[in-house]
Amino acid sequence: MKDILQIGSRNFNSRLLVGTGKYRDFAQTREAIEASGAEIVTVAIRRTNIGQSAGEPSLLEFLPPTKFTYLPNTAGCYNAGDAVRTLRLARELLDGHDLVKLEVLGDPQSLYPNMPETLAAAKTLVAEGFKVMVYCSDDPIQAKMLEELGCVAVMPLASLIGSGMGILNPWNLQLIIDRVEVPVLVDAGVGTASDAAIAMELGCDGVLMNTAIAAAKDPVLMARAMKKGVEAGREAFLAGRMPKKLYSATPSSPAEGTITPSQPKAA
Repeated sequence: MKDILQIGSRNFNSRLLVGTGKYRDFAQTREAIEASGAEIVTVAIRRTNIGQSAGEPSLLEFLPPTKFTYLPNTAGCYNAGDAVRTLRLARELLDGHDLVKLEVLGDPQSLYPNMPETLAAAKTLVAEGFKVMVYCSDDPIQAKMLEELGCVAVMPLASLIGSGMGILNPWNLQLIIDRVEVPVLVDAGVGTASDAAIAMELGCDGVLMNTAIAAAKDPVLMARAMKKGVEAGREAFLAGRMPKKLYSATPSSPAEGTITPSQPKAA
């Protein structure tokens, strides 16, 4: 049986979601994303042309919507009003597309989420029929509030956007995983494949990343590594790891029935 990721009413085979920014050009973007095996690609509406700038190269030409599911996001928005207007524009540009990623930032240095504005925007967007996946802090209470508002997925940060610091607070992530019913996807802070694997081993439903791939010395090779990291972490979670022990008196190989050397007879 396939291990399907369900977000809202949509099903996906890949649990790796990737961004489309910071690459050398659209050609490299396409090559890296194809290597990642991702089906969902997120695009910053304020920074990437998907038709709003006539006469300029469009991402749609390199990553056709017939092959990839677009996840328009509100990167660069610092209040609920701007975020809502940006996603209304995205829906118009993408012919009524309703699956979106909401992020409302608190400041331009840390890019930490502004949760009061995020909650306000989420309430409006859900009421307007959007299927909202939402970037949020690793606060289990606020994650639950977003679920109760009707968001289809919560996406807590592992560490600051673009930092590559990995998962700094696995305990809070575990609390969120345990308390919400919608998919939980790590968003922000992943630096390498082992970070993605750890997120999946904790029980996250997926991982979203951009800088970790785009800023690597070889983005295409890193994209392949991230694909394997997500898959390995998911399989390890499903398999169920052995309990951790400081030490164990039980040997890996049985002692019963083993051949013991004969002792020399006494003279």
